[in-house]
Amino acid sequence: MIDLFSVAAPTAEIAGSAQRFPIRRIFCVGKNYADHAREMGGDPEREPPFFFSKPADAVVPGTAEIVMPPRTANLHHEIELVVAIGKGGANIALDDAQAAVFGYAVGNDLTRRDLQADAKATARPWDMAKGFDRSAILSPIRPAAEIGHPSAARIWLSINGAIRQDGDITDMIWPVADIIAELSTYVELQPGDLIYTGTPAGVGRIVAGDLVEGGIEGIGAIANRFA
Repeated sequence: MIDLFSVAAPTAEIAGSAQRFPIRRIFCVGKNYADHAREMGGDPEREPPFFFSKPADAVVPGTAEIVMPPRTANLHHEIELVVAIGKGGANIALDDAQAAVFGYAVGNDLTRRDLQADAKATARPWDMAKGFDRSAILSPIRPAAEIGHPSAARIWLSINGAIRQDGDITDMIWPVADIIAELSTYVELQPGDLIYTGTPAGVGRIVAGDLVEGGIEGIGAIANRFA
C-alpha cells in the first residue's frame, strides 16, 4: 500500500544541475503553427490561441521507455518547444514576459487522437485525449540564463529514423512572449508552470515498437521507445 504522506510532487531535470524543477501545472497551446492548424482543419488567420491542460505528473523523461497507453488505437506525436516559468504573475505585459522564463525544453505532447476526435464531435472536454498518464514527454530544461531566449531554431521529430515533423519555431503564430502575456490574462502564472507551445505540421501515429526521436536546435533532444 502506498503511504499517502510519502507521495512526492513531480519534478523535471534541469540540464547540468543536481537541482530539479518543481512542476506545478502544465498548460498547452493548441494550433500555434499555421501549417498544423490547416492540417487539423483550422484557420490560422482567424483563430486566437486557446489553451488546455495536462496534470503535472503526466511528465515523463525524454529518454524513458513508454508503455502504449490504453483506450486508444491512434496515438499521435506532437513535438513542441516547452517554456518553464520561473517568475509568476497575472496580466504580464508583453515586454516583461521573457523575464518570467526560467528555461526551455523539448516536449512531445502525446495525444489519443481518436478520443480527441470523438470529444470534438460531441463537444466534450479533451481531458482523456490529452491529459493521460505519461502524455507529456520532456527533455532536461536548459536555463535561459545559459542559452538566452531562442527566437529561431529547427524543430523536428522522426520515427524509426524517418522525419515526420520538420519546422522552425519562427513559424509559431503566437511567439513565447505573446503566449505568456495572453495566458496570464486567464490565470496567474506561478513558478513551476510549464507551457507546451504547440506543434508544427506532420503529426501522426505511433505504434508499439517505434523509436520516436526529436529535438530543437540549441535546446535539447528526446528519444523514446514505445513498448
